[in-house]
Amino acid sequence: MMTLLRAAVPLALGLVLPSAVAVGEEKAPPPAKEPSLSEPAKDIVGIQSGSTVELEYTLKDGTGAIISSNTGQTPLRYVHGQHQIPPGLERALSGLHAGDRKAVTVAPEDGFGPIDPEAITEVPKESLPSDALVVGTALIAKGPQGERPVRVKEVREKSVVLDLNHPLAGQTLHFDVQVLGVSGP
Repeated sequence: MMTLLRAAVPLALGLVLPSAVAVGEEKAPPPAKEPSLSEPAKDIVGIQSGSTVELEYTLKDGTGAIISSNTGQTPLRYVHGQHQIPPGLERALSGLHAGDRKAVTVAPEDGFGPIDPEAITEVPKESLPSDALVVGTALIAKGPQGERPVRVKEVREKSVVLDLNHPLAGQTLHFDVQVLGVSGP
């Protein structure tokens, strides 16, 4: 049985991407620096399985609206090959080095999957907080396989229908990434 907790659902990429931002104007990226002889050389190996990677990213939907960004904030840190980010993004980052920038488009099959019409469940109304009984409310469900975001799809007389699909399921995702650091494996 799942336990439902009221929470603002941060955007998850297998792990939770920090710092969801409101849709609005996008800051222009800083100009690329020309390499100089006094700067250290790029790492030789690049991103590979087991590398610890730090990224700055902006994630947009198909209309160009910003879904999430950590630009100018704490970098996203993950271990490459550990399925902590969408598989399509992980494959696209393989071989990149610190300082590299890349635009990556991730199809639903390589991101959070297609929308599964069977990923719907009905729970008793009293299992949710009263302020969560609104269509569209984002919740975190705790179950035997860990936590997962869910959304209120329908409120009925004695029950609530929950959509268990990931909030980004079925969407083509557009990432602009800059590799800030690569270490290991």
